[in-house]
Amino acid sequence: MRLDDYRESDNVGDERGQSFGGGGGFGGGGGGLGLLFGFVASRFGIVGILILVGGAMLFGMNPLSLLGGGGGVGTNVGQPAVSHQGATKACGVDAASKFSCQVLASTEDTWGKIFQQQGQRYEPAALIFYARNGMSGCGAAQSAMGPFYCPTDKRVYLDTSFYDELKQKFGAPGDFAQAYVIAHEVGHHVQDLTGILPKVSAEQQHASPSESNALQVRIELQADCYAGVWAAANRDRLDPGDVEEGLRAAHQIGDDTLQQEAQGRVVPDSFTHGSAAQRMEWLKRGLDSGDPSRCDTFAAGADA
Repeated sequence: MRLDDYRESDNVGDERGQSFGGGGGFGGGGGGLGLLFGFVASRFGIVGILILVGGAMLFGMNPLSLLGGGGGVGTNVGQPAVSHQGATKACGVDAASKFSCQVLASTEDTWGKIFQQQGQRYEPAALIFYARNGMSGCGAAQSAMGPFYCPTDKRVYLDTSFYDELKQKFGAPGDFAQAYVIAHEVGHHVQDLTGILPKVSAEQQHASPSESNALQVRIELQADCYAGVWAAANRDRLDPGDVEEGLRAAHQIGDDTLQQEAQGRVVPDSFTHGSAAQRMEWLKRGLDSGDPSRCDTFAAGADA
């Protein structure tokens, strides 16, 4: 993906180098399967999710049911301020940081135009870099969770080491696959701004575990579709093979793919992000149409 000449977003903060303590969970790797690409934290705090996902999902259980529907724990303690000077410094740490900041900027421009066409104003999400351990408005952040969006503070949290994991562990290399990560999380922000996220969160409060999972799947697939809408708006910057990179990433982080690799069997009722085929289908739907109205995974008859 050609973003070398693209501006870097100013909506960036950096927690790298700060100390937040160890936190709960297994650390490093294996526990974050159910959280890859934004296990939305609107209903619950992030502390303890690693343990729940690492244990519950591998045995076909719904981690949301174990969380008991509790709300997220909002906190601003130790969270970085977002400023132009801070963003310039954060984006300049390394190539992965710069690329992430450029992708974020492109999502701002894309969704800004879309919202403007609808007579609305887009309020960008901030991107917060952290390394291993961080702190979000939804609670603790840990690398094994994967990237995520916190609606409490309207921020996307990213440890760029996930890009290496995406390539080496999940077999989904390429810069467009990395961009897809951020575009998906920004998709959750769009859902938050348009009222979809809080509405579904309220419905999950009163749903059974399987119903809650089904709603979560629709949320995630819509974010995939929104990522495709972003990519369609930036098609002139795509290189040959980029679309295939994105579709491969969507396949590799499908719930069935992850469960089959982790436990040798697939438990559809425990899906929280959608199957590989579903994730690929909705990403492609956004890419082909470039129209967010085509991303209604909640519509009657929608295959989600």
